[in-house]
Amino acid sequence: MHDPDCLFCKIIAGQIPSSKVYEDEDMLVFKDIHPAAPVHLLMVPKLHIASMAQVGAEQAPLLGRMLAKAPQLALDNGCHPYPQGGFRLMVNTGEEGGQEVHHLHIHLLGGPRPWKKG
Repeated sequence: MHDPDCLFCKIIAGQIPSSKVYEDEDMLVFKDIHPAAPVHLLMVPKLHIASMAQVGAEQAPLLGRMLAKAPQLALDNGCHPYPQGGFRLMVNTGEEGGQEVHHLHIHLLGGPRPWKKG
């Protein structure tokens, strides 16, 4: 499913440029244009899902693949290895949860601290 008014759907479709770091049949990963950390990637499913509040059991395999890909993406993009290094995964859901783009996405943040909290 694709939402023609969705910013991330437009990025996935190639209508808006992005700094892509990874892509497969299920997801697109690109650098955040307003990074809150030295490494700040957005992991976006190609399927339009408005938020985590709309996730059902049928999306479990997709989300599992996305989470399983995160450690390698972190290392490949400048995060230091665990346990001294590491990264943070964050999913904002809804207005009160800080979600700005209503297409499910996982923030991958890392790199040397200090960096913004949130």
